[in-house]
Amino acid sequence: MRLTPPPITTEEAELRAWLRRFSTDRPRWGWRRAAKMARRAGWQVNNKRIRRLWREEGLRVPPKHHKRRRLGSSTTPADRLSATHPNHVWALDYQFDVTSRGRTIKILHVVDEHTRESLADVVDHSIDADATVAVLDKIVGTRGTRPDFIRCDNGPELTANALRDWCRFNGAGTSYIDPGSPWQNPWVESYGSRMRDELLAIEQFDTLLEAQVLVSDWREEYNTYRPHSALKMLTPNEYAERWRTNQLQLK
Repeated sequence: MRLTPPPITTEEAELRAWLRRFSTDRPRWGWRRAAKMARRAGWQVNNKRIRRLWREEGLRVPPKHHKRRRLGSSTTPADRLSATHPNHVWALDYQFDVTSRGRTIKILHVVDEHTRESLADVVDHSIDADATVAVLDKIVGTRGTRPDFIRCDNGPELTANALRDWCRFNGAGTSYIDPGSPWQNPWVESYGSRMRDELLAIEQFDTLLEAQVLVSDWREEYNTYRPHSALKMLTPNEYAERWRTNQLQLK
């Protein structure tokens, strides 16, 4: 014979409603905290009763979720974009080092994917979105042209409105790589790895100024002296000059 459960009293109905509201307002708090707060609110209840009602109401702490990252909006997916001429794609990336005194150093790399030229290596303790945009403006002023596309990751400096506005005003497309997919930004990653291997892993910087000078010297050697295997052992500057010469001859 099935026993009929006793009817829910008005007091219990009100307590159940209070627990449901509590669970909605404090989704990360469990029944133990609910019992404590119920007594503070004036309910004459023990832990055992709150635990039973909590379970009967189907209340539980939801599983934790990873925070959602802010992602940039690409006009062309990174895995479909391949540079075919100078200034077609400028790739951006950052890497970090530290001085002998423990100060963090941040380096912004900007590379022309077709010629493999280093367009900028900015070294500072902090480089935000506005500073990044200022660097791009300086490169445009020097080269006399803007890129067709910017390729970069989804770091906060590169998904900020400042960079989006710069691309929109300059008519440049954006190509954000997928999170955790550095292989979609291979040329600037390769450039950064070479600098890490040949300079940052060897030299100990005492000051920011020393880091700026040595990085500038290394960049100059990379562009003008170091043969590049992907360019048939030409330097990036030599390759870029030959490309311009060939284009003039075709006209």
